[in-house]
Amino acid sequence: MAMIGGGPGAFIGPVHRIAAEMDREIELVAGVFSGDPARSRAGGMAYGLDPARAYGSLAEMLSAERVRADGAQFVAVVTPNHDHLPSARAALAAGFPVISDKPMTATLAEARELAAAVEAAGLPFALTYTYSGYPLVREARARIAAGALGAVRKVVVEYPQGWLAGPAEGKQAEWRVDPSRAGAGGCIGDIGVHAFQLAEFVTGLKVTELLADLGAVVPGRQLDDDCTVLLRFEDVGFGAARGVLLASQIEVGELNGLRIRVYGEQGGLVWKQEEPNTLTLHHLDGRSEVIRAGTGLLGPDAARRTRTPGGHPEGYLEAFANLYRDFAERLRGGSAPLLPGAAEGLRSMAFIDTAVRASAAGAGWTSLSV
Repeated sequence: MAMIGGGPGAFIGPVHRIAAEMDREIELVAGVFSGDPARSRAGGMAYGLDPARAYGSLAEMLSAERVRADGAQFVAVVTPNHDHLPSARAALAAGFPVISDKPMTATLAEARELAAAVEAAGLPFALTYTYSGYPLVREARARIAAGALGAVRKVVVEYPQGWLAGPAEGKQAEWRVDPSRAGAGGCIGDIGVHAFQLAEFVTGLKVTELLADLGAVVPGRQLDDDCTVLLRFEDVGFGAARGVLLASQIEVGELNGLRIRVYGEQGGLVWKQEEPNTLTLHHLDGRSEVIRAGTGLLGPDAARRTRTPGGHPEGYLEAFANLYRDFAERLRGGSAPLLPGAAEGLRSMAFIDTAVRASAAGAGWTSLSV
């Protein structure tokens, strides 16, 4: 693969590289790691690449790699949100499949433009909604689909963090509170969108309406840093499930506390990102079943995405690697049906756009439509 972004000081670039190479199916061979040619070369050196393949511009990289006999076969976009559309669009136009960090773009209009480019190119495109790669998240999805909870009635998804409770200092924080780089959504676009995608992924249900209350709590902040969103899901014949999405980056003491709870007519389940190797299933008769990763109790997809025996923790990097494994499968002609793509990206951007606009207008319940 070739990488766009992820240069010196970046957090997510090295994560993509580690995840992509974990199963030895993919190798990082080239990149443009910064808009500054000198920093791009420094990034390539840090990754141990051939100096000639740490390019000074995107156009230079795409032009050179497409004609090399050993050239990159796809591109990973790991830049801030505002650069997702131009980078992915250019790569697709040059004939490269693309895997991109989330959200899809900075705005819904850009997401529609990118979705059209994906369709026109006819090439694989994926988004790294990391949490959909966890084995027990996939197990939760499979069990709900198989009817373990009966009809879904209630969905509660929470994503609390505390790292932006004060001034946004440092490279990783500054762009996330800058509308010119992050887009219209702050917390809602950074972590709220993860919670939204997780809720739809696990339940298999689509959100049809929302009621949003977004706030910029820290004085002087232009984008939201605290979000409460009520949800209504589609009715698939058993009544529409209700839900609530809580996302915040000003909850002091919280680290990365993503948690989802789903309740149906016959039971409930709970999964927590900070304890990712445990899934708890509650039964109507009062029994609670604890399902562990790496055991013989998992379905085929979750089992295939688990690398170590039970009791050996797997987490964020392994989940990320599962998405890259899915992408490699798709590049070889496989289906990889659980890999998030343009459709999920469009829905997620519609969620951000609708929540931001509805909250600003005090609009109450608002339809969610792509």
